[in-house]
Amino acid sequence: MSSKNDSEILIYQTDDGSVVTEVRLEQETVWLSQSKLAELFGRERSVITKHINNVFKEGELERETVCAKFAHTAEDGKIYSVQHFNLDVIISVGYRIKSLRGTQFRIWANRILKEYLTRGYALNEKQLQEQNQKLGDLRNTVDLLEKTLAHQAVGEDEAKGLLKVIADYAYALTTLDRFDHETLEIERTSGANTDFLLDYNQAIQIVQSMKGEFNGLFGLEKDQGFKSALGSIYQTFDNKEVYPSIEEKAAHLLYFIVKNHAFSDGNKRIAAAIFLCFMAGHGILYRPDGGKRIPDNALVALTLLIAESKPSEKETIVKVIINLINRNNQG
Repeated sequence: MSSKNDSEILIYQTDDGSVVTEVRLEQETVWLSQSKLAELFGRERSVITKHINNVFKEGELERETVCAKFAHTAEDGKIYSVQHFNLDVIISVGYRIKSLRGTQFRIWANRILKEYLTRGYALNEKQLQEQNQKLGDLRNTVDLLEKTLAHQAVGEDEAKGLLKVIADYAYALTTLDRFDHETLEIERTSGANTDFLLDYNQAIQIVQSMKGEFNGLFGLEKDQGFKSALGSIYQTFDNKEVYPSIEEKAAHLLYFIVKNHAFSDGNKRIAAAIFLCFMAGHGILYRPDGGKRIPDNALVALTLLIAESKPSEKETIVKVIINLINRNNQG
């Protein structure tokens, strides 16, 4: 577990080993779907439904604060929105059923949450210190440049060189400005190219070819999430593509593979590799001068950014990726 904004899927097992179920860790609490609640307490779903309804009917908890819907990939590869209930509801249902499993789960969940919050706080402190250091370095650099220019310590050629640096990164600076002012949009993207289609069989071969570089559970599929991510970028609505441009498809492909957690290990590495192969297949991985359209460190940063992000930040992150890889923006 890393920061407190992470979405993690944990495995919980009862003390007697009779129940093993997936638990979602998000928003500083744990979540179970109604079907998982039924598994945990060994009751029919109708019984769980009755107890949950009574919790809200009696005013013990407010539905809006303890319920959330999360995306779930079904066996048919489709993504559904499934209602989940947080630890408060789980504990309340456990009391009503008078189940020892409820007490055991509460003890386990509290231990997990304490560890989660402690690590998250430590990481946030470290990130804040690093950010302050970088801001301090940037201020010092700007001050030095300002003093140098003020004292005319550079000649005309050197001044032109400094201006060229700014010009070379004009698009990056403009993108940051548009992000700050919430005006970042998707525009001038490349049209769809049907000459190259990345299907599941091709993609899984790429994953298999990577296994020699990594050990353990790398590339071992847990569910249909990988196939679902690939299919999602080609989906249509009302006979129109949901993601009509190459850049939109590529950005969403990277996002979906990272977020779906379809593999036991290597999700971020696989997502980055498939993203690069998709870009290469459409001929937009490199700029006309042969340079990488998206540098290695930028790819790592974006992949980690997706992994650390909240679902509510998806639209903003995808827009940033699209603007970074848009070949119409960088010659």
